[in-house]
Amino acid sequence: MVSEEPVAVSDQLPVSTTADGGVGGGGGSHKKLTLIPLVFLIYFEVAGGPYGEEPAVQAAGPLLALLGFLIFPFIWSVPEALITAELSTAYPGDGGFVIWAERAFGPFWGSIMGTWKFLSGVINIASFPVLCIDYLKKVFPVFSSGLPRYLAITISTLMLSFLNYTGLTIVGYAAVALGIISLLPFIVMSLVAIPQIQPHRWLSLGQKGVKKDWNLFGNTLFWNLNFWDNVSTLAGEVDKPQKTFPKALFIAVIFTCLAYLVPLFAVTGAVSVDQNLWETGFMADAAQMIVGKWLKIWVEIGAVLSAIGLFEAQLSSSSFQVMGMADIGFLPRFCAARSKWFNTPWVGILASTVITLAVSFMDFTDLISSANFLYSLGMLLEFASFLWLRRKRPHLKRPYRVPLGLPGLVIMCLVPSVFLVFIMVIATKMVFLVSGLMTAGGIAWFFFMKLCKSKKWCVFGSIQAED
Repeated sequence: MVSEEPVAVSDQLPVSTTADGGVGGGGGSHKKLTLIPLVFLIYFEVAGGPYGEEPAVQAAGPLLALLGFLIFPFIWSVPEALITAELSTAYPGDGGFVIWAERAFGPFWGSIMGTWKFLSGVINIASFPVLCIDYLKKVFPVFSSGLPRYLAITISTLMLSFLNYTGLTIVGYAAVALGIISLLPFIVMSLVAIPQIQPHRWLSLGQKGVKKDWNLFGNTLFWNLNFWDNVSTLAGEVDKPQKTFPKALFIAVIFTCLAYLVPLFAVTGAVSVDQNLWETGFMADAAQMIVGKWLKIWVEIGAVLSAIGLFEAQLSSSSFQVMGMADIGFLPRFCAARSKWFNTPWVGILASTVITLAVSFMDFTDLISSANFLYSLGMLLEFASFLWLRRKRPHLKRPYRVPLGLPGLVIMCLVPSVFLVFIMVIATKMVFLVSGLMTAGGIAWFFFMKLCKSKKWCVFGSIQAED
């Protein structure tokens, strides 16, 4: 029987049949993600190392950058991780946040959530090959501009997408290796920097005459510490998600914060340079100043490996989101198809890759701002869904439950919501325009899918449902 329209009645999630006849999403014979690979996938969903945190110093000086990476996790990362832990264990399906919004407010808002999160995700994915090439051009200047740069971005995107196609378990263990190798040079640099640190440098508000760039500062913090909920679209692929998810998120929050703060304290305390030099990629130059040229090369290699990990983790989330949306009837059934060879959601991977390539040649700052704006819209809806589900379904089985009553949860969500509004207010007119057009496209897509169902142009509903 084919579902004609997604409905928010039952808490039982549909699941898709795997290519080998097993069950995807809720269980089955294919190999599941365990704790350690999941921790590193979350780490790469969010951070991937200190690469990209440098503009915070350029924008506001060492003190505010340090305070930002100290305080922001408590007002943003921790609440987002707690919400993800509760709702992913209550609704352990591959749709993740789409399911949460649909269960709270109905199909329309579930579909809009899917649009915002998917587009913000693929825009974010597009930034990683760009970041990777920005580090490589320091060693190979030929990649600075022109055709070589465009070819490098395109080829690297296609190759990394194919790696993702080979399987989530492979991606998970690759993330462990990539995380360790890419972090090692920062551990070396931080240890060598200890005798060179002058603590008074940490108190600097920046050079005189350098105007603070609050737009860049806010977007840098936000971009480096968000996307905790992206892993929710992998919930159906995790072994014992009710137990594994809360543990993995707790470990990942601590791990991620330390990965940002330790090198930032080391470099800002040991190195004194023109504030304008703190652009993306400066950590490699700092490694040469503190240790030597060989460590700079290692940091740059680590940046490439980190970009690969970030790309793989976030492409996995986006592709499984597409499959999860097909499972609950928001997309045609063929979107839930898995590869016969690797059991991966090949339609989701293909769609994500095509859109990623389409936006890969935007300015890196524009990429971050556009992703942040769409993500902010999605997070405001996510906070509202979380609070409404607590009020609407207080007796829903929640294997992990945030230990606060509704008033406490409102306060917990209010603080990051203020920051979300701030991020949106400081956006440029171009970002407003692009985000508005994308949202309008998402609304049009929802009604187009309704038309497809009514005219029976496509088959909808989970693969298992039709069986």
